[in-house]
Amino acid sequence: MVKAMEPRIIPRTGHNISRKQVSPNALRTLYRLHQNGFIAYLVGGCVRDLLLERTPKDFDIATDATPGQLKRLFRNCRLVGRRFRLAHLHFQDEILEVSTFRADAPSAEADTEETDRHHRRPPRHLKDEDGMVLRDNVFGTPEEDALRRDFTINALSYNIADFSLIDYTNGLGDLEQRLIRPIGDPYVRFTEDPVRMLRAVRFAASHNLVIEPATWEILCELSSNISRAAPARLYEEILKLFLLGSAQPIFHLLDKCGLLDALFPRLSEWLHTSSHHLTLMSINLESLDQLYRNRIPLPPPLCLATLFGPALEEAALARDRDGIPHLQALDEACTSFLGELCQIVTIPARVGGRMRGILAFQPGLRRMPPRRPSSMARRPEFADALTYLRLMAAAKEENRTPLEWWDAFLLDPSSAMSSETAIPGAPEKGRKKRRRRRRHSPKTAT
Repeated sequence: MVKAMEPRIIPRTGHNISRKQVSPNALRTLYRLHQNGFIAYLVGGCVRDLLLERTPKDFDIATDATPGQLKRLFRNCRLVGRRFRLAHLHFQDEILEVSTFRADAPSAEADTEETDRHHRRPPRHLKDEDGMVLRDNVFGTPEEDALRRDFTINALSYNIADFSLIDYTNGLGDLEQRLIRPIGDPYVRFTEDPVRMLRAVRFAASHNLVIEPATWEILCELSSNISRAAPARLYEEILKLFLLGSAQPIFHLLDKCGLLDALFPRLSEWLHTSSHHLTLMSINLESLDQLYRNRIPLPPPLCLATLFGPALEEAALARDRDGIPHLQALDEACTSFLGELCQIVTIPARVGGRMRGILAFQPGLRRMPPRRPSSMARRPEFADALTYLRLMAAAKEENRTPLEWWDAFLLDPSSAMSSETAIPGAPEKGRKKRRRRRRHSPKTAT
């Protein structure tokens, strides 16, 4: 249990957060809670990002209203979650997450759990034998809620009642020093929820922060524990790591602390068999980040293809050399890889299938000249497959010629088709002779 401390209250004149920067839906929600006698705070990452003069991707709200009270107060409310009971407020263009202030388990936790088991109800707070939190629905005060958050920089609150900033954990000081520091003992916090290690790495890379040295040492020590987190939850975290514009620096931090090896053991092994593999991955992920900065949609299958594609293509090529047809070799490589990976990170079958489709499309895209390009361009996987080729072209010279051809074709199909003979290695066009069928004279009956 983290010790309580007197909060530091920063008045409106002492910080840079303005209501003009806050989502109108979030403001209306905060005002409605306040007007109905409830405490209403903006909390978490949105407060951190506003202080750093970044645009928050969402606005989270914490209140002393219970989930049932929120359900009665907001007609657009949907209650979700088992481990944490949350309210989602559905607006036309946004979904706001509203949580009730939470606390650590009460001191009589064991008695409470025994009573819950006797009455055949799930306990409100439950840990496994190693200390990882499995369920947590214990309501608390604003102070208790702040002290149970992951990092000090995420424990800041913005009070709509007087527009002040509330700091229970010296989060503002750590933010000024650009430090990531857990609230309480890092060993305990990372054991309670191993996903916090991924969050620490993500914030460090995406916000240009530094993980406190003592915390970094413990993170490296506990990195193998990440496999204890729920595989489905890890999939959602992987998307946040690699689809939000900081994939390259995040990847290098994951590799440095051991989390990459714990999450993707086969990929990690492939990467370290050659320095070329590491260079290739770095270039690919930088290109992926550039697509994000250019506001180009990045679907999950494309993200996974960028991460795993080069290794899978190399494995398929090795099988191909042994005489296995290319598509069959690719299927075998993908099936083996995803089967092993899904024991740690759940990859939905639909996403894995689309990733395989992107990779299977590559030989057709790279063939010069391609066969029936107009037909290929109409296939649903074409756009993602071409984007993958574009990513690979940044690292491999041989991919640039087909990419240039396809870019020309999409601009002017007739011009690209007429220039096929200029492509090195392309067969010369000529009129094909029709093969005459042999005519068989009818057999005469004897």
